[in-house]
Amino acid sequence: MKKADIFEFYSRLAADNPSPETELNYGNVYQLVVAVALSAQSTDIGVNKATRTLFAEVKTPQQMVDLGLDGLKEHIKTIGLYNTKAKNVIALSEKLIADYGGEVPADRDELVKLPGVGRKTANVVMNCAFGAETFAVDTHIFRVGNRTGLAPGKTVLEVEKKLEKQTPQPFRVHAHHWLILHGRYICKARKPECWRCPVSDLCRYKKKTPAPDGWHADP
Repeated sequence: MKKADIFEFYSRLAADNPSPETELNYGNVYQLVVAVALSAQSTDIGVNKATRTLFAEVKTPQQMVDLGLDGLKEHIKTIGLYNTKAKNVIALSEKLIADYGGEVPADRDELVKLPGVGRKTANVVMNCAFGAETFAVDTHIFRVGNRTGLAPGKTVLEVEKKLEKQTPQPFRVHAHHWLILHGRYICKARKPECWRCPVSDLCRYKKKTPAPDGWHADP
């Protein structure tokens, strides 16, 4: 995609949603780390349901450790892979207490040292909590980057690097949220809703999905 098209692509997504935010619910940076770690291979809606009562009770790493593994499992048992995730959350909480004074470090290289925190999770935390210009490539962004031609790549890291290189100001801070939401609600995996896509004319996807019968665009 050409530079002018990339700028126009983001401009339209920004016009539709000027201040995008993560759909995960959290009250502080620590809770954000936990929520993102729990969201792997799970929906944000499912995570929010599980953390509603958890986050009312647990706001710090020490409170999580005090809750204990079994207590945490009881809260998150509706989430996929909850046994492994619970162990990671307890372990990352212990590490935050031992190595960082209970505070979440504002550094991606430090964040990925936490159990259960990979590059994608660290990028989300850096962006949402600290306003860093990071690009957390999940399945939605990977699909949108490749399907539209915005940032084609065979691996998650390849797509991330292309987005990092090609995303212009003033769109860099919010870019990953726009792309996630676009992939989640319009550029869907099985059947993209091209007929209501604000960037369909810029997109390189050849098999554009036609509008369903009876559908009319808003005037």
